[in-house]
Amino acid sequence: MTNDRERVAIVTGASKGIGAAIAKRLARDGIAVVVNYASSREAADAVVAEIEAGGGKAVAVQADIGSPNGVADLFDAAEKNFGGADILVNNAGIMKLAPLAEMDDAAFEQQVTINMTGTFRGIREAGRRLRDGGRIINFSSSVVGVYGPNYGAYAASKAAVEAMTHVASKELGKRGITVNAVAPGPVETDMFMTGKSDELVQRIVGTIPLGRLGQPEEIASVVSFLASPEGGWVNGQVLRANGGMI
Repeated sequence: MTNDRERVAIVTGASKGIGAAIAKRLARDGIAVVVNYASSREAADAVVAEIEAGGGKAVAVQADIGSPNGVADLFDAAEKNFGGADILVNNAGIMKLAPLAEMDDAAFEQQVTINMTGTFRGIREAGRRLRDGGRIINFSSSVVGVYGPNYGAYAASKAAVEAMTHVASKELGKRGITVNAVAPGPVETDMFMTGKSDELVQRIVGTIPLGRLGQPEEIASVVSFLASPEGGWVNGQVLRANGGMI
């Protein structure tokens, strides 16, 4: 990455949780940020306001990552507001849990559309429009490898993300673009905590050698490293930030 111009990042699903933490961290690193949201405009505006209060640059942009033109709209916004894009963080995702024998088609297809197809479209658009020397950082999950009950559809969608990460890293390397994935373990976000009893959460914590849930800011630190010049020799990798659970 060149150091003579302002770097620009697009972060999908950045209005809350891990995505919001990533947007704020990249802004603190001196990177202008396109804060994507699907429906939570107020939350996205709050992220932008916090970034700007700290002296950073950001803009909130609505786009449905599950739609054919969603990611292209984000690149349009990056070019309009900041002159282009250097970093794409494919963070947006959903998780619907059920045994495979009980999951309906709609729930399965929604996870495939957002988690897998959305990431595919992100990689494709970045391959066409990211500036040379850029970074693509995809999001998998540490359920890939654990493969626990009820996670079949979600794990399948994230395993596909890992496959595309490996392939894209070989296709885009000649332009100096690195492609990696972050695979968090259990992180204390609304997405993870919703629908889980305290007993279940404690059982999950018991599988983590460090004995606690991760925090969004810890995942953001991993993304910060991959996006930085110091991460320039890391390519085609899946970093499992999970406290050692697998």
